[in-house]
Amino acid sequence: MKPSFLIAAPMSGSGKTTIARGLMALLVSKGLTVQPFKCGPDYIDTKFHEAVCGRPSINLDTFMATPGHVRWLFSHYGTDADVRIVEGMMGLFDGYDRDRGSSAEIARVLDLPVVLVVDARSAAYSMAPLLSGFIHFRDDVHVCGVIFNKVGSTRHYEMLREVCDDLGIACLGYLPKHAAMEQHSRYLGLDFSEEAGTNELIEQLEAHVDWERMLALYDTTTKGLDNLAPLAETENRRQQRLVVARNAESFSFVYQEALDRFSEVVTFDPECTVPTLESGDLLYLPGGYPEKHLPALVANEPARLAIKAFAEDGGTVVAECGGMMYLCQRILTDDGTYPMCGVLPYSITARTADRKLSLGYRRFVLDGKEYRGHEFHYTQFAGEAPESITQVYNAKGTPVPTPILKYKNVLASYTHLYPL
Repeated sequence: MKPSFLIAAPMSGSGKTTIARGLMALLVSKGLTVQPFKCGPDYIDTKFHEAVCGRPSINLDTFMATPGHVRWLFSHYGTDADVRIVEGMMGLFDGYDRDRGSSAEIARVLDLPVVLVVDARSAAYSMAPLLSGFIHFRDDVHVCGVIFNKVGSTRHYEMLREVCDDLGIACLGYLPKHAAMEQHSRYLGLDFSEEAGTNELIEQLEAHVDWERMLALYDTTTKGLDNLAPLAETENRRQQRLVVARNAESFSFVYQEALDRFSEVVTFDPECTVPTLESGDLLYLPGGYPEKHLPALVANEPARLAIKAFAEDGGTVVAECGGMMYLCQRILTDDGTYPMCGVLPYSITARTADRKLSLGYRRFVLDGKEYRGHEFHYTQFAGEAPESITQVYNAKGTPVPTPILKYKNVLASYTHLYPL
């Protein structure tokens, strides 16, 4: 079996994204083909993965997909890889309902060993009860090794190694305190536009982490994940031409599987190119940060007019979050008002005073079909929010005020759908 493992942490902020990205880059530098995966609906960390692995990172989410489909995704996208690395989300057991939907659930579904990244900057032997709890909390979650982060000295690391020796768990190494290697936060999530010291990170991990031992630790009973019949690809492939807005930042929040479901995918950049929509079966406007690039979007009036004409003529459009904002009449910022496509008769405010976080899983039923997805934004509708054509619920079944909008053959909302 090819080495496969999940990198998790006791809590958010422990450094798992930094170490996961660094390990991916390190293994790629050794000539290995690494297939990255990400637990949960995150569409930002996956961009770090893709940047260092040279191939799209795939989301694994047990709220938005069935366990069987998660297993198929892991097998299908990892078929030609030498190593499969899954980056967890939040703390190992943090899910939408206790540990449902958590990284631990993904580890159970895929039978993956877990490498725990632990922030050790303010503790030594007190790590023993913490690690013991994570190791023994669930019999069906196998924590196979530990990497310590933000270690102050070699003496500090020796004390942490004693903890692992006493607990009988592999101590795989550490990363020293180093501010230059920490990820920077920006607006929503992480700044995927920065390399954030990848080369230095590789050097530090190679010097302090026993990555060869980590690969050798993979010895697990599997559920036949490398032998699943590839029927889902042919069954789910839509014989349609998808036209999708893609840009490094404005329209970038895309689940790779959504694109792979179409027989043909054509991309365009709303900031500088005009889409050819006459032969397109579906126009997809995904989320991103359009509010950060409004002058360019306004300047490309031919693209906005082409999209408006396509929608008015009955073309099928799916617009999510930033894509929905782009379809509205205008976007308001602290710097002024910017006209958008004008398909939807609403204004969106991105003004600092109006910022409000809306976050969480979403599900709703429309025309007899259940849709699932995730919402994560700070912008809001200016004034009163429009009326929704259906009730939206969160993961626990509680109604939420997220509106689902329908105009002709346009479906738009703040929810990033999985899949299309």
